[in-house]
Order: sequence, then structure tokens, then C-alpha cells
Amino acid sequence: MDDNIHEEISDEDLIAALKETKTYSDITAEDLKKIYATAFKHAKSRIVAKIRVQDVMKKDVVAVQKFDDINQAAGILADNNISGLPVVDKENRVIGIISEADVLSMMGARRGHTFKDIIRHLFGEPMPERRMGDLVGDIMTAPAVTIRPDVDISEAAKVMDEKRIRRLPVIDQDNKLIGIVSRRDIVRAIIRK
Repeated sequence: MDDNIHEEISDEDLIAALKETKTYSDITAEDLKKIYATAFKHAKSRIVAKIRVQDVMKKDVVAVQKFDDINQAAGILADNNISGLPVVDKENRVIGIISEADVLSMMGARRGHTFKDIIRHLFGEPMPERRMGDLVGDIMTAPAVTIRPDVDISEAAKVMDEKRIRRLPVIDQDNKLIGIVSRRDIVRAIIRK
């Protein structure tokens, strides 16, 4: 069925379909259009729910380790045109994330304080401040928010939205890095479906 056919169905088409139906129905063409639109929305949600993170994640992931130099990590971010990198230990387990925001924080650019930061500060927690150090581990955000490959992309999108992040390292049952999924990957998958 053509994805755009729902936009091409006219009132006349619906009236003709109602007349062709051999049973009595107390439904108007407008009612039928609403039912169809709702059914179409549910079908799209069902299709998206079948798409798993493993279907859209990138498997060739650039990562750094916590004892790597910050300048090296910043260079990788810039050279690969990416905004964040997973930080892994020697066994390839994800232990953190280093982002452009982390690098900028080290250089003195403060992150924008969120409403949650302000509320936490009111309850006695310090505001996020400038981070110092020469190693990735000194400025990375830890622990990293991660996701499993068998989770559907709608859940991944929800996590990204709630945590206000752009990417999720994908880990296996041993917490080892096997991929990365970004907002862009999810949007592309939805558009393809």
C-alpha cells in the first residue's frame, strides 16, 4: 500500500466505500476519515516499535580510554565530525562519555545550567563547574547512559529525550561496547519505514 494513499482518499471515495458496504452502518465519511487516520497512526507506531536499536546502530564506533589525552579526544571529535565519544576501559566496557560540551567545559566555557541543576543547587548540590585535567577521565561524564541492542528505537528516543543527550552507546550483556545509536540514526530509520 502506498504510504501517501491516505492523503489521496477523498470524501467521495469514503462515501462510495460506505455505499458499497453491504451492511448497515451509522457512520459518516468524516467519522471514517478519523477512524482511518487513527488506525494509520497506530500502524506507524507499531511498525516503529518493531525497529530495534541493533537495526539502526553504527557498529564501527570510535572510542577513547580514560587515560587518553584530552587533545587527542578533541581531535577525534573534530576530525570525525561527531559530538561525543564513548570512553571504554581495557576490556572495552563503557565507563563514560566525552562530549564537545565536556571539552568546552575544560576550556572554561560553562555548560548552560538546566532547571534541574538550579533545583539541585537549591537542595544543596553544587552547580556544574569548570572541569580540569589533561586526561579524558578527568573531564568525561560518568557513568554513561547506555542501551541494549534488543530495545526498540522508541525507547532509545525516550531515554535520549529524558536525559537530554544525543547518542547512546550500545552494550552487550557484559557491558562491552558493540555500537552507538544517535538521534539522527533513529530519525533516518523512521523516515525509511
